Amino acid sequence: MLEGGHAAVQADEDVVGTSRVRDLEKRVRDLERLLGRKTMENEILKEALDVARPKKRISPLLSWSDPTDGSR
Repeated sequence: MLEGGHAAVQADEDVVGTSRVRDLEKRVRDLERLLGRKTMENEILKEALDVARPKKRISPLLSWSDPTDGSR
């Protein structure tokens, strides 16, 4: 730790205690976990919308042939 603190002082950076580092790492883990839950929730809601939306159907009145070709 002394070497790291000495290097931080030489580089004119703030020295952070190990307890602060642990707290920040825990916060990152908690935020990553929350992001994962929100991502799963978002995917579930998207799937629910896909199921709930009526399917678009092609009208049987539409013809695949060219109406100007005289085949009717």
